[in-house]
Amino acid sequence: MSVGSVGGDAGPGRWRAGLGRLVAGAALLTAVALLPWLSGNDPALTVLRARSADQDPTPAQLAAVREQLGLDDGPFTHLAHWLGGLLGGDAGTSWVSGEAVLPQVTAAFAVSFTLMLGALVVTLAVAALVSARTLYLGSRRRLRRGRGATGAAVLAALPKFLLASLLATVGGVWLGWFPSSGWEGPSSMVLPALALGVPSGAMIGGLLDQALPAAFHEPWARTWWAHGFAPGRIARHALRRTLAGVLPQLLPTVVSLVGGAVAVEKIFNIPGLGRLALDAAIAQDLPPLQTAALVLVLLGTTAGLLIQALRRALLGPALRDGALPALHPPALPRSRRSHWVAGACAAALLTMVVAGLLRDPLHVDTAARLLSPSSAHPLGTDALGRDLLARLGHGALRTVGVALAVTAVCTVTGLLLGMAAQVGAGLTEAVSTLPAVLAGMLATAVTGGPSVWGAAGAVCLVGWTPYAAQAAALLEQERASGHMLASLSFGAGPGYLLRHHLLPAVLPAVVRNALLRLPTTVLVLASLGFLGLGEQPPTAEWGRLLSENQPYVELAPWTVLGPGCALVLLSVLAVSGTAAGRSGARRAAHL
Repeated sequence: MSVGSVGGDAGPGRWRAGLGRLVAGAALLTAVALLPWLSGNDPALTVLRARSADQDPTPAQLAAVREQLGLDDGPFTHLAHWLGGLLGGDAGTSWVSGEAVLPQVTAAFAVSFTLMLGALVVTLAVAALVSARTLYLGSRRRLRRGRGATGAAVLAALPKFLLASLLATVGGVWLGWFPSSGWEGPSSMVLPALALGVPSGAMIGGLLDQALPAAFHEPWARTWWAHGFAPGRIARHALRRTLAGVLPQLLPTVVSLVGGAVAVEKIFNIPGLGRLALDAAIAQDLPPLQTAALVLVLLGTTAGLLIQALRRALLGPALRDGALPALHPPALPRSRRSHWVAGACAAALLTMVVAGLLRDPLHVDTAARLLSPSSAHPLGTDALGRDLLARLGHGALRTVGVALAVTAVCTVTGLLLGMAAQVGAGLTEAVSTLPAVLAGMLATAVTGGPSVWGAAGAVCLVGWTPYAAQAAALLEQERASGHMLASLSFGAGPGYLLRHHLLPAVLPAVVRNALLRLPTTVLVLASLGFLGLGEQPPTAEWGRLLSENQPYVELAPWTVLGPGCALVLLSVLAVSGTAAGRSGARRAAHL
């Protein structure tokens, strides 16, 4: 079999990928167009209440709204009319305000795009700081021990909306360094960019930090060291080698910084595209919602194409010619400190959960509202006087169980679609543009009401995209490796290649990514519950505890300290556990 046949014919591949993008974008826009009719609520009633919340609508008024908006014509007639207007540069008028949609969406996109650029700078800076130690030591051949990625796990587990509230309170209100609300100029971008960029940068940096040792373990690195090449040159080449596998994670990150930053935009009162799409979805204001969704689809497709081109430029002709060496991480011993950290996290988390299970999570004592931590209430009380330790303990199983189930489904789905790279590329780019809040509304409309499983389904609908993007990139590199071509030349079949080459090259990295994103899954589920689309009160769930107590951060910071620390402990434990399992597997293979 030739090298060209391994990678596939480039022409048909591009056509199939382009067709996949077109079909995925059309399906997403159609789903958005069906939202008012799927919801089970009368669109005329929702629009009329959005126009005047205090108005008690009469049948005559509802009939007038239906006639004015042409709701009896059905969703597909509206979609065709909207698409026809787009060809002439007209995105329609808002059903609620009556104003032209295109200027609103353009202004909101300009704000969100500017914020995205600022957050992207922070993301890259934090990623560089997280991976700087490994890059420095590896380039000087002094990388003796593996890292537990504890720092990256802590930063990645920080809830963005909670970090935004703290930054707004401390940096905006107490210190007055930057504006805490509104969008007035470059200074208004600093605090929200930090809130969005720090967790995202820790995520990207953690993945890069875990991939760098494999690059320094390649034969070229040993040859360059022997010839006395400068450490800086070796570091640059290792970074170039590993960035290709991490770059696809920027696709869902970049798009989420535009369309998925709803909570941060609301906290800082930023008129961005995510907030516009959410308000339009709640009001069932279809024209601005469809236009915002189209902008996000185009942004996702453009970002996906740019990232793909950058990856191919980084890998060079070796990707095309099937001459890429495989990345095999060395068996570096882990520091004993990382074992102690993992053990301490497990012990602390187990202690909090067991102690909380012995208390009543539903007991309300209005005389004990927002009490600080004490012997009677080790984590304090919430705004209703309920014991936070009790709610934390009783919500542990539900929180971790649902998050693990959602993460497992997303990981498997991402792997399967990542293997079908040409078909899945367009779908990944389109679905990554769909904010989880909008997916939650679609899921609620289909399931008939808000529930934890509806929220879980919504997260599964959009949460597989990071794993699909990562799997597709790693599989492309693995298929272009020399040992893969050698196996093909000896007559290896698809099953052998899958078991011995493709899955071993992809699965460990995707699992590490999934565990690093586990706290993010908890928080996305919480945000849907906070908006009335998921877990409902009085259920004790960690993410919901954060959402419920977020308004009291300045007055009673201990109300978010317990669930926030639990998320951090869970993240560190997950990352440490997978590192321990990886080193154990290597020792077993060696024996």
